[in-house]
Amino acid sequence: MQIIHPLADMTSWSREIIASGKTIALVPTMGYFHEGHLRLMRLAGSLADHVVVSLFVNSLQFGPGEDLSRYPRDLDKDAGLAENEKVDILFVPSDKDMYSPEFNARVLVDGITDTLCGKQRPHHFAGVTTVVAKLFNIIKPHYAVFGQKDFQQLSVIRKMVRDLNWDITIVGHPIVREDDGLAMSSRNTYLSDEERSRALCLFNAIRHAKARFAEGVVDAKRLKSEIRDIIATNSGVSIDYISVVDKDTLSAKKEIDSRSVLALAVRVGGTRLIDNCFMASDTEAINRQW
Repeated sequence: MQIIHPLADMTSWSREIIASGKTIALVPTMGYFHEGHLRLMRLAGSLADHVVVSLFVNSLQFGPGEDLSRYPRDLDKDAGLAENEKVDILFVPSDKDMYSPEFNARVLVDGITDTLCGKQRPHHFAGVTTVVAKLFNIIKPHYAVFGQKDFQQLSVIRKMVRDLNWDITIVGHPIVREDDGLAMSSRNTYLSDEERSRALCLFNAIRHAKARFAEGVVDAKRLKSEIRDIIATNSGVSIDYISVVDKDTLSAKKEIDSRSVLALAVRVGGTRLIDNCFMASDTEAINRQW
């Protein structure tokens, strides 16, 4: 595996690969890899001839008072894990190269960025779409792989690619969970043992919601109230949002159907966690797995 820092060197490598008739799959990350990241890399390897993993803690997507300065970082560990997954390139650009002092551009996707996490973090998705657009232009991938845990992010990237007519296939990977059901996240490292236990209220809420839908409950307001009660039993956990939305438009739904996604965001102590599920997927399978 090769580690590339300069933007021009990354683009030069990609151009050589494309000229040779080979394909590239990109996995954009902010590093501090866990099993969820590694599965994205494996999926990317099944899609293309070469895999590029970008590692860049993107300052544009962090708001005031958020965890930019303390976001976990371990380049040596990450490089070893990526190399074990047969990643070809680990692209690690510097902040000053990605965003020069004169940098003023933004890529905006309106509409679906105004709800869910976008409502709570109003500048977040402009930072996400801007950095992903830059990565696409620098690396020129044929495929890009994102995790479903960041469901709104995946939806926003797909819309950006459609609207701007980029010839890139966006591939989503199902949520990867710990043995007890907690969705894997680099931010899980912030949690104390007690907070980690409380964080399971997210997955417990998802299991409850899917079971109730399987029983025939389709009233979104009723289900959200039940979920709120489940989460409220955990001290130290505050709710950012509980939403049932259309899987494509992210518009709120009053009745749950095959297009519905349950999206949740809570704060456990000082840590913000998100989770989601497709309501129409196999309830029995999710209960068997955890």
